[in-house]
Amino acid sequence: MTSGDDVTQPRLGPVGYLRWGWRQLTSMRTALFLLLLLSVAAVPGSVFPQRSLDPARTADWLARHETTGPWLDRLGAFDVYSSPWFSAIYLLLFISLIGCIVPRTAVHWRAMRGRPPRAPRRLARLEAHADGVVEGSLEDVREAAVRVLRGRRYRVASHDDVSVSAETGYLKETGNLVFHSALVTLIIGVAIGHLWGWKADVIVPAGDSFVNTVTRYDTYAPGPLVDETKLSPFVVKVDEMTADFNDRKPGTQTFGQPRDFEARVSVADADGTEYTDVVKVNHPLEMDDATVFLLGNGYAPVVTVKDADGEVLYEGPTPFLAQDGNYRSTGAIKVGAASTPEQFGFVGLFLPTAHIDPQQGPISLFPDTREPKLALSLYTGEIFPDGRPQSVFTLDTASMQKVETTDGKDQLRLWLSPGEGAKLPDGRGTITFDGMERWAGFSVRHDPGKELTLVSALAALAGLIATLTIKRRRVFVRLTEAADGVRIDVGGMSRDDDEGLADVVAEVRDELVGESRTS
Repeated sequence: MTSGDDVTQPRLGPVGYLRWGWRQLTSMRTALFLLLLLSVAAVPGSVFPQRSLDPARTADWLARHETTGPWLDRLGAFDVYSSPWFSAIYLLLFISLIGCIVPRTAVHWRAMRGRPPRAPRRLARLEAHADGVVEGSLEDVREAAVRVLRGRRYRVASHDDVSVSAETGYLKETGNLVFHSALVTLIIGVAIGHLWGWKADVIVPAGDSFVNTVTRYDTYAPGPLVDETKLSPFVVKVDEMTADFNDRKPGTQTFGQPRDFEARVSVADADGTEYTDVVKVNHPLEMDDATVFLLGNGYAPVVTVKDADGEVLYEGPTPFLAQDGNYRSTGAIKVGAASTPEQFGFVGLFLPTAHIDPQQGPISLFPDTREPKLALSLYTGEIFPDGRPQSVFTLDTASMQKVETTDGKDQLRLWLSPGEGAKLPDGRGTITFDGMERWAGFSVRHDPGKELTLVSALAALAGLIATLTIKRRRVFVRLTEAADGVRIDVGGMSRDDDEGLADVVAEVRDELVGESRTS
């Protein structure tokens, strides 16, 4: 061919391009890249509020960011883990891992069933080498080499009368395959939990109960394939919520810290079985269809609001959320549509051990109820503007007006002790602080894939440990007749950096020399 001739490039064609694309997708480099990409894609899920976890916070974020919020919502920033782009990375990683594992498993299976390769002619060129001279015949020395290597748990083969080949460390590749297979089953377990699992949160004052229904939960996030009409109808009642605080040595760092808190509950299971149990932070309530975790606790002031005619508009315990270690708690009382002449609500503080500090204002000195007080401010207007969801602990005052004192000089503030009441201005009736209850914050989870996920995670850990600790080694022994006996050359090679390989080769040589001396 002359330099002026055209070079004809081979054409892959559709099938060739498909094969090339499949090889690229199923390469280990691509699998690692997709795993990294999946971790990066999960970052927005921790940066932006997720609609499935906290719809009220998500709606509030969108309301405060009227320009960027809708665009981020279109991109799935508030539903990251169910977005098409996250699912695409998830599925590609799954396919890539399967494509890596299957052919490597076949190769490993053939290697385990095969024999170690023939010994090279010049063992001195290998990574590790040792030699010596032993007494005896070639046959005796070769049998001794087989015996020594098998004693070290090597797979041994002798391809001729003057050499022995041995190999060990097959579990290294087995561990590697177990690790990658466990990643696949881990992905499957997470997918099962996402599709058929659900999670919910509920706040329950002591003496109250909740039923496993969607309408009873404060937040509820079902998987795409969950049938909400088939939830297990169990009932959990909070008999008592207790907390124990350190009341010794005031002024120290440990003063006021909780020693323990627990919820004593009565459970009516789906099959009609009734029993009692104790739920703690690290001791959840385990049932067949759900697990109930105790995530928090606080105080729920018992309040009664009546209109001017004495009709009850609002009654019962209202959960307040603790803001510090002394349970200085904020909350909201939402009276609702039954109030006249317009809706109104209260925001304020509950102080278990109240104190007025000149600089900080109302604070609590101790988390237990030694001097409880309820401080409230009154607002009127639309409680749920545009129907947006709200947190049970807050009141959206954007569409409301604060109520002032009768002289109009300051905002109306109520300071109530247990058993005290106050009259509300403009004929709105009265409010009474009847007492207080403790509330328990529960997180209810149903994850049908958790067992598979746990087993996969443990298997992946075991496989990774095996991959990192086990060495894949080949040791060869070649024999040559000499005037004073049989010359032995021992060589070794490893697929990885192996600092102990030279010691292993020397030990094999020394054992062969030792056997010849004792025989």
